[in-house]
Amino acid sequence: MRKLLVIALVGLAAQLVDGSLGMAYGLTSSTLLLLVGVAPAAASASVHLAEIGTTLAAGTAHWRFGNVDWRVVRRIAVPGALGAFAGATFLSALSTESAAPWMAAILFTLGAYLLIRFSRPLRRNPAAGRLRGRFLGPLGLVAGFVDATGGGGWGPVATPALLVSGRLEPRKVIGSVDTSEFVVAAAASLGFLIGLGTEGFLLPIVLALLAGGLIAAPVAAWLVRIVPAQLLGAAVGGVIVLTNARVLMRAGDVDGSLPVIVYLLLAAGWITALTLAVRVLRRTRRERSLAAALTTDTPAQTPAPAEPVGAGHDRRP
Repeated sequence: MRKLLVIALVGLAAQLVDGSLGMAYGLTSSTLLLLVGVAPAAASASVHLAEIGTTLAAGTAHWRFGNVDWRVVRRIAVPGALGAFAGATFLSALSTESAAPWMAAILFTLGAYLLIRFSRPLRRNPAAGRLRGRFLGPLGLVAGFVDATGGGGWGPVATPALLVSGRLEPRKVIGSVDTSEFVVAAAASLGFLIGLGTEGFLLPIVLALLAGGLIAAPVAAWLVRIVPAQLLGAAVGGVIVLTNARVLMRAGDVDGSLPVIVYLLLAAGWITALTLAVRVLRRTRRERSLAAALTTDTPAQTPAPAEPVGAGHDRRP
């Protein structure tokens, strides 16, 4: 019961992060389940089954707050579902011994990507035009496959790609990715059901993750407007990198003083990323404050005085 309560709290925290960043529910939950000894395929299957409920709640909340671009959802969800089904089938066919380092490597890479991505400014370029289907389709396919095989990855692949494109405001990127993830999670769960059967889903863990996620979903949809994504993304990325580095070193039989050196280097990289994220956040806020001050201080243009009646030709506005 104590372990299930901890898992429920992790599900709550993971959904708060996911709803605010558009990523990291699966990464955070899968990393925890791997640490407590759950088999990779069972961990990914359980997380995705829980995500059917959490993403439905998150999508509804994002829709209520106006954070969803339904055109993007339609064009990314179906390819994502196909990729997730294929990834679930692939992971189900691997043995536990070979799947653990594979899954940890994907999670480690995605965590490192989060560190790099959120240590730089997140910018938008509305002049770039609309997102096209030839971009959204392949993106959804790849993100769905990585999501199922890594126990998470839909958000870390799809959200940064859409943010970097600069064609959609961040809150709508996050809301659209979270909403489309419902279809992806359902397709992945179907793939795991075919590959593993019902015994592949750990129902107590599923219910614990689901309970925490359902509580956090509406709060996260509201927090997406106020939580600084820079700090949250860098913090989550560091946790994922450090925890999955442990799995990788165990799989590679790394011993002696080398693991300590690796952890120190990774911790130094994490601190560096957090420092850069703080600097970016402060610089962005200063720029916004300066722009607001300039807008306030600029005097409104006063109309020219009217000419006396009969002086020259008539002037009409």
